[in-house]
Amino acid sequence: MDVHNVTAAADTFTCNAFLAPGEVPTLVDAGAMSGVVDVIAERTDELDRVVLTHQHGDHVGQLEQVLDRFDADLYCYDSYPRRTEEIADGDSLAIGAEEFEVIHTPGHADDHVSLVSEATIFSGDVVVHDDGAFEYGSFGRTDMAGQSRKRLVESIETILDRLPEGVSNMYAGHGEEFHGDVRDVIETALERAAEHEPKYPDE
Repeated sequence: MDVHNVTAAADTFTCNAFLAPGEVPTLVDAGAMSGVVDVIAERTDELDRVVLTHQHGDHVGQLEQVLDRFDADLYCYDSYPRRTEEIADGDSLAIGAEEFEVIHTPGHADDHVSLVSEATIFSGDVVVHDDGAFEYGSFGRTDMAGQSRKRLVESIETILDRLPEGVSNMYAGHGEEFHGDVRDVIETALERAAEHEPKYPDE
């Protein structure tokens, strides 16, 4: 499945927003990059749906603009004024050319979900390949109000329990995309998160 990071050229803070064209053209997270709608429009005239991993500002900053421009449906776990479809743990959801299972993965955010197919994971911020804190296996921050390292660790364990053996594509909310042994990356992140050492100096 072709996946394009439409916020890759951002010069301000944003999450990665991934466009998956195909049978069901889908945007996973909207990002906070001004002009993201124009980048999407360069690749597709149609966008069936936007799926949110969670509703932190860097993931929804341009959501209204995307919904207005493409008249897309909005799928998310928590309530949102323009939500058209509520998603829940265990739901099946088409994204691009693949079918994904919704896995509720709180800890970084109460409404966080990860999306897993036979070949691909959109992991949002719960687990990432690399970021400014760790390379090859990192995890979402849990030092802000309402966040929980314990719940995040449990969520990463849940992902590993439900991750098909063939998953080799990882698209996370931050850092670079990864193609290879995704399970090993997630296991590495779990080991680090479970140590309960600070991810950032002030955590």
